[in-house]
Amino acid sequence: MSHDEYFSVHYDLTINVEPLAMDVILPNIETFEREIPAPFRVAQECSSLDDVSESELSFLKLDDGKRLASYLNNQNQKLNLLLSYLLIQQDNEKYRHKTSSFGASKFTFESKAALNLTQKAKVKLFLENPPSAIYCYATVTQCIETETGYSIEMAYELLRDIDQDLLIKAALFQQQKVLKLRAQERNLT
Repeated sequence: MSHDEYFSVHYDLTINVEPLAMDVILPNIETFEREIPAPFRVAQECSSLDDVSESELSFLKLDDGKRLASYLNNQNQKLNLLLSYLLIQQDNEKYRHKTSSFGASKFTFESKAALNLTQKAKVKLFLENPPSAIYCYATVTQCIETETGYSIEMAYELLRDIDQDLLIKAALFQQQKVLKLRAQERNLT
C-alpha cells in the first residue's frame, strides 16, 4: 500500500488497537487476506452491494416505483442493523479506543499508555456510515504526551484497497455532515 495523503476528519470512531511486539514482522498480503475475520469480509461485501443498490434505487424513485424503492430501502436498513450487531461482536473492550481523527491514510486516538514510534498494531475500525468494519495493520508515526495520557497517530501499513475506499467514503460522509451543519448555522444568522 502506498502512503498517499488523504484528508482526515475529526470524529470519534470506535477502534480496537492491539499493540504488537516491536520485533514482529507483518504477514505477507496473502496471509493478511486469509486472517481477516469473516464478519469484516461480509461487511465489506454488503457495503459494495449497497453502492450498486443505491444507484438502482435512484432510478426507481424517478418512476412510479417510489413505494417499492422505500420498501427496499427499509429492508436494506434492517440488514445494516443486523450487520452492525454482527460486527460489534468483534469489538474487544481491552483494546477499545475512540479516534480523535481518521482518514484513508492514518488515524489518531487518545490512550493512557504510550506506544513506541514504528511499533505496529493489529487494528479494527468500526464505521457507522457506510456501516462496515475494517481489519488492518498500522504503524505508530507519532506519540505525544498530553495532560490525560498520549495522543497517538498511526499510519495504515496493511490495508486492502477496498477498505481504503470505505475509509474515504466514511470521511466524506462526516465532512458532508460538518458542511451541512455550517450551512444551517449560517442560515440561522
